[in-house]
Amino acid sequence: MAVAAKNIPAPDLVPVRRALISVFDKTGLIDFARALAAAGVELVSTGGTAKAIAEAGMVVRDVSDLTGFPEIMDGRVKTLHPSVHGALLGVRDDPEHAAAMRDHGIEPIDLVVSNLYPFEDVRRSGAAYASIVENIDIGGPAMIRASAKNHAYVAIVTDPEDYASVLNALEMNFGSLSLDFRKKLAAKAFARTATYDAAISGWFAEALEIEHPTWRAFGGRLDQVMRYGENPHQSAGFYVDGDKRPGVATARQLQGKQLSYNNINDTDAAFELVGEFDPARSAAVAIIKHANPCGVAEGASLKAAYAKALACDPVSAFGGIVAMNRILDAEAAEEIVKTFTEVIIAPGASEEAIRIVAVKKNLRLLVTGGLPDPRAAGTTVKSVSGGLLVQGRDNAVVDDLDLKVVTRRAPTPAEMADLKFAFRIAKHVKSNAIVYVRDGATVGIGAGQMSRVDSSRIAARKALDAAEAAGLAVPLTKGSVVASDAFFPFADGLLSAIEAGATAVIQPGGSMRDDDVIAAADAHGIAMVFTGVRHFRH
Repeated sequence: MAVAAKNIPAPDLVPVRRALISVFDKTGLIDFARALAAAGVELVSTGGTAKAIAEAGMVVRDVSDLTGFPEIMDGRVKTLHPSVHGALLGVRDDPEHAAAMRDHGIEPIDLVVSNLYPFEDVRRSGAAYASIVENIDIGGPAMIRASAKNHAYVAIVTDPEDYASVLNALEMNFGSLSLDFRKKLAAKAFARTATYDAAISGWFAEALEIEHPTWRAFGGRLDQVMRYGENPHQSAGFYVDGDKRPGVATARQLQGKQLSYNNINDTDAAFELVGEFDPARSAAVAIIKHANPCGVAEGASLKAAYAKALACDPVSAFGGIVAMNRILDAEAAEEIVKTFTEVIIAPGASEEAIRIVAVKKNLRLLVTGGLPDPRAAGTTVKSVSGGLLVQGRDNAVVDDLDLKVVTRRAPTPAEMADLKFAFRIAKHVKSNAIVYVRDGATVGIGAGQMSRVDSSRIAARKALDAAEAAGLAVPLTKGSVVASDAFFPFADGLLSAIEAGATAVIQPGGSMRDDDVIAAADAHGIAMVFTGVRHFRH
């Protein structure tokens, strides 16, 4: 049975006479404490927080004065005491609670200021197991949850960014805080401890190599509220989970208007794709539209790579996202700004490139400081009605795969290089995916079709359109190679690629009709390579 409530109405305004302050992050602490003290609030504190307040010249009461018990066990036990939690949880208008507080000498606490040991930061730092465990805060979450539960009488502040609003509310209400304000603080406090616990439980599952724990939690901090989601009638917010993987969540925006929901989704897709290409080997550029690549290329320079990528589908590139694997230079910037572009994302940008992009005031320029590791493990999450689908990141890299030539003719070295390039791209194209490549550049991409043969035909059609736009007599799919993200269930998809001019094919294999597909390839003198790995991307 649920615990029955006594239905004691909460007061609207509660005067703040005593505050318990115990924080790890001391940003803004002294100014906030000084303002509270000036308002006549008694300050109670612990450990390093109490020391910092005292050294700033303020009177502060040590929490051990309330508990009658010193901090012990390296500070693990300091606020876990009835004199603290009774002060936080007591329902002051309940006669039984009030009597218990009087009988045990428990003095009420009206405001708690607490933030937590930096577990998330320590975990990401690669610290030893014991150090990570030591940074699991116990007393902090207990105080925060107790205060949030009893928000009828106690205000809980967990974020230094809220200090100003707390002081403003106190001033507006002549030293009191309203019930509505306390409720909002409590809601934020519970969200914070939930996120904190999610990080801890996720780390334990990772440390113990439990892929699918019985209970799974995910958390994040609001980074921005957006004007709308995928469509104007949908609300949206962007939350970050603290993962330092270079990308849109960790990037620094140098210019341009606020990123939209679709911008963030597409920019993430673009940068994850371009992260497949080692910048030490060659420059690489990816142009993304609606989370699908419409052109990807390698080149001797970013300018050359961009030109080749743009040539694949110049129509779709309009209003797209451009990602690159090297620092944006002036030559590349000059070319990119000639076409309407929503976002440029790169590991960095030269000062001259920044000045060139600045001419386009709405164009967002993001720098990340690095590239995402395509081999790194990770988790992807997708919501469905009533639940979440959770899986490991697709971190298979074609260079690591055991490629098997299954046709009589083996690919030439040039074909093999393009086949690997094409399979890298297919990994980032919505299924069913068909990617034609020639000389280190996509020349036709078919994405998201219900039939693989339709994807092949669409890719070939786009290549024809691109050839016409470029004034070419024949499309660049003539003499190209082709990648498929999954096996060809029938020979028709392969035959469509051969008709478009492909001379070599890379695909996972594994179909019941592999022999028929291989036979069709041999009949047309086509080289075919099996990867043994599928790259579905729904």
